[in-house]
Amino acid sequence: MDWQKGGSSDNVEVDSGRGGGGMRFGGGRGMGIGGIIIMAILGWVFFKNPMALLDQGGGQVGAPAPSGQPVQVDPQQKQFVSAILHSTEQTWGELFAAAGRTYVEPKLHLFSGSVDTACGAASTAVGPFYCPGDQKVYLDLDFFQELQTRFHAAGDFARAYVIGHEVGHHVQKLLGVFDKVEQARRQGAEMEGANGLSVRQELQADCFAGVWANHSQQRLQWLQDGDVESALNAASQIGDDTLQREARGTVVPDSFTHGTSAQRVKWFKTGFQGGDVNQCNTFAGTP
Repeated sequence: MDWQKGGSSDNVEVDSGRGGGGMRFGGGRGMGIGGIIIMAILGWVFFKNPMALLDQGGGQVGAPAPSGQPVQVDPQQKQFVSAILHSTEQTWGELFAAAGRTYVEPKLHLFSGSVDTACGAASTAVGPFYCPGDQKVYLDLDFFQELQTRFHAAGDFARAYVIGHEVGHHVQKLLGVFDKVEQARRQGAEMEGANGLSVRQELQADCFAGVWANHSQQRLQWLQDGDVESALNAASQIGDDTLQREARGTVVPDSFTHGTSAQRVKWFKTGFQGGDVNQCNTFAGTP
């Protein structure tokens, strides 16, 4: 992927380290009831299975996260993130303008270890996420290494897909999807499970990532042989069924929050092949 063609965004933030106060949640041993409550809140906000975070390893449960030190970011990594974010700004800015709307650009906040957000404190174990409360994408760059070593998804476009997916959640926020899902949740709609709203929302973000990839390729011609396959592999590696089979040896569809590997690949491809937001209605029919 020739990502250097992507320009540069002014919306990348690097954590100053002054926020502090976050807690590490990895490991799952010795967690008190307070920690479990916090975990449950994070699980709902970030549409992840809260108990799944207990199996992701990391620091000692309940140990204070490091604070007071500025995050050290490799300049090339920051340039990469900035280029991808800039491309998403171009794509969604144009698509919103074509629909007579204004695209409000999100911030992308780089952190290490833990971070305080408008959605609460979060640790690296949560993975990349979008917080609708402050309209920011949060990313610990160490996740890119995990993407390669744990999830066997290497390549720049696989990393770009991750950013495109989280920006897809921001698009959902601007389109009112988050509010509709929250209203449905309050009315008792099913959130988890193969047909749950959480799965549908995540799959739509995958589709939106595909829409971005389609339009960015038309504009920049920056993809090379194998790039699309690397993104599809990343989508496949982080499906609920694949992750559950890896962690537990069994698959429990009733606890799905993001969709199966096949579903994630399907919806990214739907967005990428057509480049049409209107094809991303994952809330209708079978996801």
